[in-house]
Amino acid sequence: MRSLTRAGYRALLLGLTLLFSTVALARPPIVAAASSLQAVFPHLAEAFRAETGESLRVNFGSSGNFRRQIEQGAPFELFLSADEAYVLALHEAGHLADMGEVYAVGRLVWLQRKEEQGRLPSAEDPLAAVREAVASHAAGEGRSRIALANPEHAPYGVAARQALVQAGLWEPSAPLRVLGESVAQATRFALSADARGGLVAWSQALAPPVAARSEFVMVPADWHQPLVQRMALVKGAGDTARAFYAWLQREEARAILADYGFRAPGDGFRAPGDGLRLAEDEPR
Repeated sequence: MRSLTRAGYRALLLGLTLLFSTVALARPPIVAAASSLQAVFPHLAEAFRAETGESLRVNFGSSGNFRRQIEQGAPFELFLSADEAYVLALHEAGHLADMGEVYAVGRLVWLQRKEEQGRLPSAEDPLAAVREAVASHAAGEGRSRIALANPEHAPYGVAARQALVQAGLWEPSAPLRVLGESVAQATRFALSADARGGLVAWSQALAPPVAARSEFVMVPADWHQPLVQRMALVKGAGDTARAFYAWLQREEARAILADYGFRAPGDGFRAPGDGLRLAEDEPR
């Protein structure tokens, strides 16, 4: 076999470089998606792929952590946040293509295992189970845990804290609270054997694997700030990410989101602060 000339070797290297560059460029874009979307996102991605032939990669996590990662240059092309404040802050800092669009409005629920059948709180007093757990602990009758996402970086954790403050249970529940890194992890904690339940996203409660094991009651929307969920393209996003961003604003996508408890933008949700009833000592 004849050895390659220097020119041939250079041509081979150039060809391999172009090949690997093409493969890298062809890789599906990475979407940073709030954990509240964990159940619905596969259906969105599959419907988009069926229509366009384009695939997506997704990382799930807390919106606050994604904000920090995007600020540090993480290779995301689209950010689907559970709190529009994180998107607006990233836009203000110059990391996004624009200020994005509201794609959904979430709701908070009290979730518990079906083994607690007969003890589900009523719609009029959805946090009665927390009050009962606090009373039992104070009487030395056990320590049933109360799960929620970490309010430091998870929007549904912020809403859970506000709801507990509204009910006068934030401080009393402190010895019982267990914090998930995300609302998805909080859901797993809520269904664990040592938990009475937890405050999580309605979308998590509607996911078939969770629904098979649990029951839930809605928390009044005016017990916490509206969970207005905004999305935006990261600067430098490619064509596939841009196409998916546009597709998410169509009726087909909104119908899929509605199946998992997300209301459409403009569907009667309140603007932040409108008619909100929060206790004076609510942490901001």
